Amino acid sequence: MHPLFDIDWHGLLVPTVSLLELVLRGSAVYLGVLVLMRVLRRDAGALSTADLLVVVLVADAAQNAMASEYHSITEGGVLVATIFGWNYLLDWLGYRYPRVHALLHPAPLLLVKDGRIQRRNLRAEMLTMSDLKEQLREQGVADVGQVKQCYLEADGRLSVIKQSSEDEPTVERKRAAS
Repeated sequence: MHPLFDIDWHGLLVPTVSLLELVLRGSAVYLGVLVLMRVLRRDAGALSTADLLVVVLVADAAQNAMASEYHSITEGGVLVATIFGWNYLLDWLGYRYPRVHALLHPAPLLLVKDGRIQRRNLRAEMLTMSDLKEQLREQGVADVGQVKQCYLEADGRLSVIKQSSEDEPTVERKRAAS
């Protein structure tokens, strides 16, 4: 038979590793990396930590299945399904139970309040003043004094609430206050 059509169907589809072992390995890796990412760093970009983790792990698991790191497509498929299963389960638990949601999604972190920068919170997230000012400029804010509140959201974006015209001190209010 021609080598182009000589396919080892048994090797391609029959697992060589226990499927339960693959589920356990996938679960341990997913949960371990999720915990480390949650403890060591806030979410980055527009993806949540769990979403980013799924993309990375599924890509690796699928790559291993395609590159014969596993001995069958079935093994790669079980690992990919395990990763998606954990992601779905954690999303469902977070939707259903507020405490789980709080564990998976950090609360917004206040960076600016009434025009005053919360330096301790900047240090905690390793953000520099130039990082903050750059992000504020992208939001259309030229001066920190224009900001009533600014939060670092769980997905890494900034939410900016500008001072309203009635919140800004006028010349008359400034004189009355002195």
